[in-house]
Amino acid sequence: MISNPELELHPAKIIQLNKQREDKIKFFKAVLLDIFFVFYSILVLQRAIYYKFILQLKDIPFSWGEIGVIFIFSVMLGTIWAFTKTSLSCKLFGVAKENKTTKWTVEIFGWFLFNITFIAGWIITRLSIVDLFSSEGIRGAERIFGSLFRPEMGIFDDSLFAMIETIYIALLATLISIPPTLLLSFVTARNLMKDNKFTFAIYYVLRIILNFVRSIEPLIWAIIFSVWVGIGPFAGMTALLVHTIASNAKLYSEAIENIETGPVEAISATGANKIQIVWYAVVPQIVLPFLSFTIYRWDINVRMATIIGLVGGGGIGTMLMQYQGLARWHEVGLIVLMVAFVVWVMDYISAKIREAIY
Repeated sequence: MISNPELELHPAKIIQLNKQREDKIKFFKAVLLDIFFVFYSILVLQRAIYYKFILQLKDIPFSWGEIGVIFIFSVMLGTIWAFTKTSLSCKLFGVAKENKTTKWTVEIFGWFLFNITFIAGWIITRLSIVDLFSSEGIRGAERIFGSLFRPEMGIFDDSLFAMIETIYIALLATLISIPPTLLLSFVTARNLMKDNKFTFAIYYVLRIILNFVRSIEPLIWAIIFSVWVGIGPFAGMTALLVHTIASNAKLYSEAIENIETGPVEAISATGANKIQIVWYAVVPQIVLPFLSFTIYRWDINVRMATIIGLVGGGGIGTMLMQYQGLARWHEVGLIVLMVAFVVWVMDYISAKIREAIY
C-alpha cells in the first residue's frame, strides 16, 4: 500500500488538533456555567432579596412560566457573555482573553456572586443576633448546659448498653462495606476504565449511581430502612453501610487515579494482563491510603450512628430522642457526656492507628 504523505499528520499537528478539541470542550462547559451563573443571580435577586427581604413576603409566588422566561433570558445572556471570552467561567476554564476587561469582569462578578449568596443566606436562615442573646434563649441554654454538670446516673447501665450498641453499629457498617467498596473503587477509577468504550460506560454509570447514593445523608437512609426493615440497630447499620460504600468508593477511586504511572507502565511493558497490572502496580500504592480512609470512616460512623438513632436507627440516639422529648434534661446530660467521651476516645484511637500505619 502506498501511503499518501498529505494524509499523514505530523505529531505537532496532532497535538495542536487535540488542544483545539480540548479548548472547544472547555468553552462549551464555560457557556453552560455562565448560563447557570446568570440564572442563579436572577433567582437570588428576585426571590430571596426582592420578595423575601424587600417585600417581606412569607409565601413567595411561583410560576413555571416565569421561571421559563428567566431561564431563556439566562441562556441568551450567558451564551453571549461566554462568546466574548471575558466571563468568569471562561477564566475558570482557561479559555478567556487576557486583558483588562476580563480582569475587571472576573473581579466584579466574582464579588457580586459572593455578596448576593451571603446576603441571601442571611435572609433565608433568618440569622438574628438579638434572638441568640435574648433572655428567654439564654435561660433555656442555661437549663440544658446545667444538666451536663448534674447528669442522672440512674440510667447509666441502659446508656452504656446503648452506647456499646452504637459502636457496634458503626463497626459492622465499616467492616461489611470493605469488600464491595474495594470492588467498586477499581471499576470507578477513570485511569483503569478508560481503555475502551464499554468499560468507560460502566465507569460513568457507576459514578452517577454512587454520587446519587452519597448525596442522600445517612439520616435519610436510616428513615428509609426503618420503614423497610423496622426500627432498630439493623436499620441504622444498613443506613451507614450504604452511605459508607458510596463515600469510600469515591475516596478509594480517587486514590487509584492519583497513583504513580511509572510502575503501571513498567509492568505493562512486560506484557502483563489487566489483573496482573492492578495487583502488582496499583495495589501496593493504595494499601496505606485505603487503610487510612477506612479507619477514618469508622470514626465518622461512630458519630453518625449517634445521629441516626434519632430517627429509629437504634443505639444511644434513640434514648437521647426519648429523653429529649420528655424534657428530662439531666438524663440528656448523661447521654451527651457519654457520647462526647466515646467520640473523643475513638478519635484518639483512630489517630494513633493512622500514625502507626504511616
